[in-house]
Amino acid sequence: MPLLGGIRPPIALLCVLILALAGLTAKVLGPGTEPVVPKAVLSSQQYFAQDGAIALRASIDERVTDLERTATALNAGGPADPERVLSDLSKAYQKWTGTTVLDLESGKVLAARGERIPLAWLDKDVLTGDKALTPRMVRLETGDVRLMTMAVLDGKEGAQQLLIASNSLSVPSINLGPFRSMAVVARGGEVLATAGFEQSEALNSDAERVELTFLQKQMTRLSDRAAEETEQNPVSAREPGSRGYPGVSGTLLGEDYNGRVATAGYASLAASDPEDGESVAAGLGLTVVAMLPVVQQQTVTEDSRQLFGLLAAGALVLLGLLAVAVLWMTVQRPLLGLFLESRRLARGDLIRPVTVPRWGEAARIGSALERTRGQLGGVSAPDGATDARPAGRFRGGARGPLALTAVLLLLWCVPVGLLLNRTDGTVSIPAVMVNDQRDRTDLVADRARRALNEAQADLVSTSRLIDTDDPAATETLLTNALREHTRYQALYVVGEDGDIVARAGDDPHTWSAEKDRSLVRVSGKGEKKPVVQTGAPVPEHEGMTLVGEVRVEFLNSLLKRPGLGEVRIVNADARTLAASDGFLAFEGLPNDALPDLVRAANVQVGSGPVENGLLIRDGGAVTVAAAAPFTGGGVASDLGWTVVSWQNAGQFEITAYEREDRSVLASLLGLALIVVCLGWIHLVVVRPLRALAAGAEKLADGDLKTVHYPRYQDEVGAVVRSLELIRQQLQARRQTQARRPAEPRPGAGGR
Repeated sequence: MPLLGGIRPPIALLCVLILALAGLTAKVLGPGTEPVVPKAVLSSQQYFAQDGAIALRASIDERVTDLERTATALNAGGPADPERVLSDLSKAYQKWTGTTVLDLESGKVLAARGERIPLAWLDKDVLTGDKALTPRMVRLETGDVRLMTMAVLDGKEGAQQLLIASNSLSVPSINLGPFRSMAVVARGGEVLATAGFEQSEALNSDAERVELTFLQKQMTRLSDRAAEETEQNPVSAREPGSRGYPGVSGTLLGEDYNGRVATAGYASLAASDPEDGESVAAGLGLTVVAMLPVVQQQTVTEDSRQLFGLLAAGALVLLGLLAVAVLWMTVQRPLLGLFLESRRLARGDLIRPVTVPRWGEAARIGSALERTRGQLGGVSAPDGATDARPAGRFRGGARGPLALTAVLLLLWCVPVGLLLNRTDGTVSIPAVMVNDQRDRTDLVADRARRALNEAQADLVSTSRLIDTDDPAATETLLTNALREHTRYQALYVVGEDGDIVARAGDDPHTWSAEKDRSLVRVSGKGEKKPVVQTGAPVPEHEGMTLVGEVRVEFLNSLLKRPGLGEVRIVNADARTLAASDGFLAFEGLPNDALPDLVRAANVQVGSGPVENGLLIRDGGAVTVAAAAPFTGGGVASDLGWTVVSWQNAGQFEITAYEREDRSVLASLLGLALIVVCLGWIHLVVVRPLRALAAGAEKLADGDLKTVHYPRYQDEVGAVVRSLELIRQQLQARRQTQARRPAEPRPGAGGR
């Protein structure tokens, strides 16, 4: 018999898989050393570092882009006074620590605002070559590091001027939450800036100062390790087939102090979509490290869990042995017996009667072989005779043992998957997860608020270049601005009477300065999606406003962050304006507790509303939710909007849910075992066996014309070949009797 043919290989495979699954069950459902820090907590720190890296990268890129756009717009309008350039720049954007305009030929400073910018770093390589005017990191005399951004301006009489703007590489101004610290790290592990550490002078005891020193040393060491990790290629750093964060990110585990372990997540600055173009910030080689001391978990091995895993594995072995015994007794042994009996008859051994199995297709085939034995021996059955078939013994057939085997194995799979290690609403969720959900939601809210403020600031900058006396030039300006600012879907200038003076992009919506004087508005109730408008008054033209409609898809993209669940921006009435997933305009929140959470987040506490986190236990489900209002300044801070997020705690990598997942995995593997092995037996053995039984009965009934072809080279195929030989013998015997009808009939028997 071929190695993979017949009834033996699937039964042998079933035995091997049952033993393998039993060993796996004893391991994964048995004792397991608890991690010092849950995987969910480590992953949360990685996501926090990614959020910080995204915020820092977006801030740097936006500053560089704004300076370049401003220089391009100023050059298009002709030479301008340096003092006025810096004045208009500071009015439109409040993002640079210092700005300077100098004459390129003489090196003389023509105008300066804010922090004094040193010029010793300016040389020929900075101004010429392939990397001319590339942003540079420069260290000041105070030790602080600044990012210098440059752009060339056209001066009077063909002279060229250099516009330099400096901004700090500090940690993004986001809410770090209690005990968390963050650092911006350069290549080589040098820490450029930190945030979240308390001042040593503000601490009340020596023990607190010792702990602060320990955390600062841990930040330095973890930053060195993170800088080394981020040197690798982002593609090779990720698991095969995964996309995720475009840069290099991961987690680190530091030392412990006073029962708390220093955990850190790191992420290198990377372009949001490398396929769309390079990022200035991504080329600086910076890394963001977020560190949080976490209470160390007890790593105690439970003896009861070891016994539990062994019992589950033993039950599987016991049921598996019963299932294999059923298949061996009801399918394999009768089939092997039929193989031997059919081969004996084909050789001409007709003396001993055929041993007929007790039931099923094997009994039908055995009965048919016994009848053909009689025909070969000279006892012919009348045509159509069927009274020799004991029909009551054939019900169910070989499918019955397969069903019984499946039931025996399901008696283990179903309880393991549906009953063992099941979690409910009492699962303990680390408080860190709730805090991180709250802090990350506040970070997303800050990012969305800054994006709207930036959109309005861009309009302010563009509005200064509008020439109302030349509508064609104005429309060209709006078209170019729309092409450069992908956050808008339409730009248009609205006159004092509400008429559209110039436009670019989609059809404009109504903008009335009399009914609503806010510079950021939302409308579109009853439409497919909300309409978010930002406006900027046109200078020296009272009542005229430049309006930009922000794409809802742009806001949606700001909310999509891994490990945060579903995120939405809602108005003061808790109606949806944007979402990380699909939504209907101005629809309500799905959970009754979420509107209350939004209202609680907007309650004035101290200087203003604050973010809130909540753990919702509803029946057997546990949900972690958070809400963060728009706060922090700018035209978007007065909108009353809130970012709310929630996710099922069952997605967290904590011990209780991991055990439940392992139980479900073991159950699914058992189901796969049933499908593979029993499906193999059904396709390769049972179906051909049923066809063989029908063919054998037809042969016993006198059908000598049908040729029997074996489908597989196995036991069933061997019986089919023997039937074909018997058919040929019966056919030859009938032809011999037809040629000599008068001769006496030979006696039965054979050698």
